[in-house]
Amino acid sequence: MHAPEVTECMKHNAKALDVVSDEVDEVNVLKLKATAAAANTSQAKAEADAAAVAAALAFDQQSKFDAGKDKANFRQYEEACDRVKEFYAEQHRKQTLEYNTRIRNEFKNTVRARMSIWEAMEMLNTLIDESDPDTSVGQIEHLLQTAEAIRRDGKPDWMQVTGLIHDLGKLLCFFGADGQWDVVGDTFVVGCKFSDKIIYPETFKMNPDSYDEKIMTENGIYEPGCGLDNVMLSWGHDEYLADICSRQSSLPKEAISMIRYHSFYPWHREGAYRHLMGEGDEVQLRAVKAFNPYDLYSKSDDPPKIEELKPYYLNLINKFFPEEIEW
Repeated sequence: MHAPEVTECMKHNAKALDVVSDEVDEVNVLKLKATAAAANTSQAKAEADAAAVAAALAFDQQSKFDAGKDKANFRQYEEACDRVKEFYAEQHRKQTLEYNTRIRNEFKNTVRARMSIWEAMEMLNTLIDESDPDTSVGQIEHLLQTAEAIRRDGKPDWMQVTGLIHDLGKLLCFFGADGQWDVVGDTFVVGCKFSDKIIYPETFKMNPDSYDEKIMTENGIYEPGCGLDNVMLSWGHDEYLADICSRQSSLPKEAISMIRYHSFYPWHREGAYRHLMGEGDEVQLRAVKAFNPYDLYSKSDDPPKIEELKPYYLNLINKFFPEEIEW
């Protein structure tokens, strides 16, 4: 079994997904900027951050590639607001505990394709979104932009590979995804009370779990301090890819954390779910915060030269992945 045939219907659905995915990212860019501005008002906080950076590992040092970017040039929140809210209303209605348990069992017991990482990138590259005003580059180019920004900042090779592959979970749109709600968007914990730190929390009133008293407690089906690796996040491309990489790569734990949690904004930006954190989760949080600027801001970079960069990244891919991956 190799890569499935990409039909025109798949391409149409995938392009629609990519529009929403980009708009979701833009909302997160603007919210991240607002959070950073608020944090900078505290001199004590700034000094503490500086001390933390000085003590951090190389992968965790502050990103440099985006220092000169005018981030106000990206689209503003209001332009994406209506579509994004509609998207989250559907996501929040359908991401139930029952659905998340079922979909994991389905993917655990089914291999949908066998192909290399680069072949997966080429398949994802059919998702060209002509309507995206932030970028006219293809998916491979965006993945390379992310990886190259990480490389220019002198981050380790495993983090460069992580940037290169971080969106490959969007292959879900070719592997039977129901729509956009089960592929992209901010993630959150299912199986406990929906946090008010989740974007548009009022839309959870349409989720049947909201009326299950056994689930809708602070801890729900979990134990306090159980560790985030032991909780179920809403299903999508991050969960899908993190599972593949944890089973079929030699990437370090920090890389898996970056993949699984970088869309988990209620946690890493808003501070929710700390009561579920366990040993090692502070390290995971640090890893995710180190990665996120490269995911959000690298789209504005100049298009990379794919053929010139391909040998370098094929070498890195071969260092951490087998020749063929089960998807």
